[in-house]
Amino acid sequence: MTVKLQIVVGLAILFILAILINMIRRRSLELKYALVWMLVLTALFVFDCAPALLNVVSGFLGIYAPVNMIFFLGFCFSLLIIFSLTVALSRLSNSVRTLDQMVALNEKRLQDLEQELKKEKAKHEEETDHHRM
Repeated sequence: MTVKLQIVVGLAILFILAILINMIRRRSLELKYALVWMLVLTALFVFDCAPALLNVVSGFLGIYAPVNMIFFLGFCFSLLIIFSLTVALSRLSNSVRTLDQMVALNEKRLQDLEQELKKEKAKHEEETDHHRM
């Protein structure tokens, strides 16, 4: 990789990292979801600044071509993102179920109170009608 390309890729990574940090600061992205992205961007930046390190790490892991290492890391990153989104989806699903049950209970209470109020009204009207006679 040429030095010019390394600079462009490094600046792009820093730009994306700045956007990510800004989104966390504005609370449009939670830190727990951004950590995976920050980890990947940091690793990419390190490999961009020191491309020889990619050769060393891929050789250490027994991967003969550094390009295959990049594909492997991309695959692992995709699995990590899918897993974290699945966990988040499960939590949200449980929250929705709990909220749905709470709404149903509140609606039942409201119906019971409305029926009780109607009975009280009817009883009160009976008593006032009885006193009028």
